[in-house]
Amino acid sequence: MNSAHHLLRLPSIDGLLAFEAVARLGQLERAAEELHVSASAVSKRISALEELLGTPLIVRAPARPLALTVAGKEYLAQVRQALALLSAMPLHQRRNQARQRLRITTPPTFARQILVPALPAFNALHPELELELVLSVPFLDEGAPSADVEIRNGAEQGPGEGQVLMIDTVTPMAAPALIERLPPLNSPAALLQHAPLLRTPLEPWLAWLQAAGLADATEPDEGNRYVDLGLVLEAAVCGQGVALARPSLAAPYLRSGALRRLFPLAVRAAVQYTLVRHGDSAAAAQFASWLSGHCRTLQDEESSGAA
Repeated sequence: MNSAHHLLRLPSIDGLLAFEAVARLGQLERAAEELHVSASAVSKRISALEELLGTPLIVRAPARPLALTVAGKEYLAQVRQALALLSAMPLHQRRNQARQRLRITTPPTFARQILVPALPAFNALHPELELELVLSVPFLDEGAPSADVEIRNGAEQGPGEGQVLMIDTVTPMAAPALIERLPPLNSPAALLQHAPLLRTPLEPWLAWLQAAGLADATEPDEGNRYVDLGLVLEAAVCGQGVALARPSLAAPYLRSGALRRLFPLAVRAAVQYTLVRHGDSAAAAQFASWLSGHCRTLQDEESSGAA
């Protein structure tokens, strides 16, 4: 090997791509979105490049747009030539560069318990589509991130807006270890008297308690308050209390025996998961059709199991 090669200090491709994107777009955030990494990661890659070169490439000043230094402008022209040469190589041109991306926002528990486990089936049907999943928090007073398809749980909707994915019900569930520690929970009254009830504003207890004949019952006001349905399920699995939960979301725990239904009675959930399409793309329509069918199958299976 030529001894001159030992003197080369080559930058990483990621660093060059980050620098070129920031120079072209003028913002760390926009470059991060294009490269599918965080703004912090883009900043670190450029800092590593500057350290390697021994000179600053970008002028960083508070409350001012990013700008290139004189060295940065000269280096940018060279970087673009190098990246163009690399891009022109046939082996670097992947087929999936033409894939269409579909951005989906979804509440966390729906994503983990229902959507993500089923995605391989959708990917097999539509290999030309690339899904990007972004979590939204339904209870917080914040707008969901922009998306092609939005899955909601109880969000405000206009007339005719949104497609209900399934009619969910709720029913009390608990871990076997908790059931063994407590006096027999052979009636809803015993449940209210002896068991700690897990609380979440997303699934109020009152409708189920009243349907169970406890007309004087009130909403539980003691214990931790979980603003996430997945956290309620985890707390129940850990034996911290009885969850008023949706069988559709708790299905893995019910199948494994980590949770048990305490009573046959189930009432309709206070809010339902709905799907909203933003725009009329064929990809969004395909995803909506597939997810609706998947949710119908889950609901049919749940109904058969409860029968």
